[in-house]
Amino acid sequence: MTKEQERLHEANTTNTAWRNWGPYLTERQWGTVREDYSANGDAWHYTTHDMARSKTYRWGEEGLGGVCDLEQILCFAPAFWNKKDPILKERLFGLSGPEGNHGEDVKEYYYYLDNLPTHAYMKMLYKYPQAAFPYQQLVEENRKRNRNEPEFELIDTGIFNEDRYFDIFIEYAKQTPQDMLVRITVHNRGPESADLHIIPQLWYSNTWAWGYNDYKPLLMATDQHRLKIDHIKLGGYYLYWEGNPQLLFTDNESNSEKLYGTKRPEQKYYKDGINDYIVSGNQRAASGEYQGTKAALNYNLTIPAKESVILKFRLTTEENLPDYFADFDNIFTQRIQDADEFYENMELAVHAEEEKNIMRQAFAGMLWGKQFYHYNVPKWLSGDPAKPSPPASRLNSRNSSWIHLINKDIISMPDTWEYPWYAAWDLAFHCVTLARIDPEFAKQQLLLLTREWYMNPNGELPAYEWEFSNVNPPVQAWASWQVYKTDQEQHGNCDTSFLKAMFNKLLINFTWWVNRQDNNGNNIFQGGFLGLDNISVFDRSAGMDNGEFVDQADSTSWMAMYALNMMRIALELAKTDPVYQDLATKFFEHFLYIAGSLTNIGNKGINIWDEDDEFFYDVLNRPDNTFVKLKVRSIVGLIPLFAVEVIDSENISQFPAFKERMHWFLKYRPDLANLVSRWEVKGKSETILLSLLRGHRMKMLLKRMLDESEFLSEYGVRALSRYHLEHPYTFHADGITNTIGYEPGESKTNLFGGNSNWRGPIWFPINYLIIKSLRRFHHYYGNDFLVEYPTHSGNYLTLDQIADELSKRISKIFLPDQNGQRPLHGNVEKFQNNAHFKDHLLFYEYFHGDNGSGLGASHQTGWTGLIANLLLSKKW
Repeated sequence: MTKEQERLHEANTTNTAWRNWGPYLTERQWGTVREDYSANGDAWHYTTHDMARSKTYRWGEEGLGGVCDLEQILCFAPAFWNKKDPILKERLFGLSGPEGNHGEDVKEYYYYLDNLPTHAYMKMLYKYPQAAFPYQQLVEENRKRNRNEPEFELIDTGIFNEDRYFDIFIEYAKQTPQDMLVRITVHNRGPESADLHIIPQLWYSNTWAWGYNDYKPLLMATDQHRLKIDHIKLGGYYLYWEGNPQLLFTDNESNSEKLYGTKRPEQKYYKDGINDYIVSGNQRAASGEYQGTKAALNYNLTIPAKESVILKFRLTTEENLPDYFADFDNIFTQRIQDADEFYENMELAVHAEEEKNIMRQAFAGMLWGKQFYHYNVPKWLSGDPAKPSPPASRLNSRNSSWIHLINKDIISMPDTWEYPWYAAWDLAFHCVTLARIDPEFAKQQLLLLTREWYMNPNGELPAYEWEFSNVNPPVQAWASWQVYKTDQEQHGNCDTSFLKAMFNKLLINFTWWVNRQDNNGNNIFQGGFLGLDNISVFDRSAGMDNGEFVDQADSTSWMAMYALNMMRIALELAKTDPVYQDLATKFFEHFLYIAGSLTNIGNKGINIWDEDDEFFYDVLNRPDNTFVKLKVRSIVGLIPLFAVEVIDSENISQFPAFKERMHWFLKYRPDLANLVSRWEVKGKSETILLSLLRGHRMKMLLKRMLDESEFLSEYGVRALSRYHLEHPYTFHADGITNTIGYEPGESKTNLFGGNSNWRGPIWFPINYLIIKSLRRFHHYYGNDFLVEYPTHSGNYLTLDQIADELSKRISKIFLPDQNGQRPLHGNVEKFQNNAHFKDHLLFYEYFHGDNGSGLGASHQTGWTGLIANLLLSKKW
């Protein structure tokens, strides 16, 4: 057992608080729904980046590469100033949704390089320009551009020319759960010496300004090298430091005069006091009493060209350390060795150094993405006693029906800046990767969203804070099974308690789907955009006129997959509790009813499968009982591949009640049994297949999917067929014409804000599910079932070999090619060739369908982190 595994074991079995401190401080709190108290729900304008340094937050805190405790009582984060910027660099800058020509977008370069599950070691890199940060230029240039033009990025300003920037490495190492060391290493990469203020800041979240209690803790300097921290809940801590920085104190209070033009005579010091003291020279902005609720250490340094400086800090419960930095370097060395040792066992399966680098940074991004999330909807709706009441419109606005939702937890976020809030289906994919390194945390995360203070009483899971009532694909059962099996394979234990808890809650969620998303009770499902944003020719989530609605191929397929996932879990639980046989039977039957409906919607002869095109399409239902197939060749039509389960026939013999019901269907409902793959015929190794696809339909889907002129890119499977580049699909209705065409890069439509694109790019979660499904099909068909790959090549492979080839293609996004160029870096020369950029990776939201360059949110390691799973399970 490695040192980190020992720490995890302690944390999981004895509640040792190794996870008590972590990277839980978000990179962006401004512009979030939680902090929005406007009358019209305009979160981006209610709290802006410019307001953020002066406004006290209600629901959370933010910082650059910072940490906090589990309840975010105390926060630590460094700030910087190059003596050129108009403000301190305390938080990452980016464009709000309305400002960006492709939606919200962070305009900074930062990289998560290492992390351990207990956060006993963490490392990130921030690149800070030495010239004045071009805030206004970034806003104005992007404002000029339309959706057909690329985003104007920080690198495009030329600010990194001649390497005139600082590489700032921020590292944390824990000696004990209550003893954390901090090391900030700054490299001047430029050709001349450069000035830099390094300003570590420590502050309390403001819990006293809202009218619930008046307890106000203090930070106090005890001498020139120690700061005392005393909080009624957190206990006593001390911050130690090296060198002789200037000590500055203020309060974490809103500067109402600056924000709103109203003075508060009782308040002297504000959240932006450190900024105003250092940048503006306002000496009255900081307290001279060496105490407050926010403190800073101001180091004013000049760093010679090509040289570096190191600053050391220690946050600990130890009051009197005789020499608090004597063991500092040794502890860091040991924790780095611990991290190397922890990942070494995984790296044994990943032979190439490049692949090890990708995997390590993928896991680092996953772990840095754990954030403190606090949102109490009842209080948010009604307001706080000490603050003005929210506008009356709030009671009938966004999330007003989620009055049960009270969240205050550490949650894995999709992206630390662009998506600093949880999303139900993103989180499921996160857990599949996190289970590789911390299965207990992965299980806890899946269970969290099923708790009564998350799940709606009607069974709906919260989608995300912009609209909890939106519907995400129901992948929680699939993820639960994946996490269960990963935990079993790694540790040999069968955590059926976890599986049972998930199954019982997902029963409620499955019922909600059946009752709320099946418009006519036909086992054909709707659900809206289902996480795929602009995949359709129009907004599938919008209310349609005249009673029209869309029967969705993807929604129906997700539900077929859901039914099979629940059946598989029930069979596993039935090994120790026979009552689950009946539940397995329920989901087996439900799967068959869904399969039957795909062929004959409501017994009206309408088939989601199109016999002419041999592809699955959405169907628009009209009030006059006519139907229109929306013939868009998108991943909507590939998702039926995901509904696949293979059962060993020997295992079926363990479940006589389930086996008997299967045989009943075979005998009395051949109309249903014959609509799906021949599950009554045993395949390789005496296996039974349950799938929406018979052999012919699957081959026809694969023929399109593996065609390089359609779905198959050099870098994975596209979200929309390239066929639509020359043949855009046009839909006419009520005098309105909507068109959808192949868009391999950034979105050209403003549907859902335009910050993501499902009309051609490559998305990791869908590709991952395709690969997993092909392996399941191969488990049934074996090596005799061959498919042409690529289509029209004359080369035939098994489904397992095709899964390998798809894994290779999508992995190529990150790997250097024969010229040393990584596709994800695109055509940015500095990213591709500079020694201080090229090996630092960004895990983008999605990737260009033709050249593999990274697009969308730049740190969506959440599900793009699935690359780690592909590398660890590779067989090529």
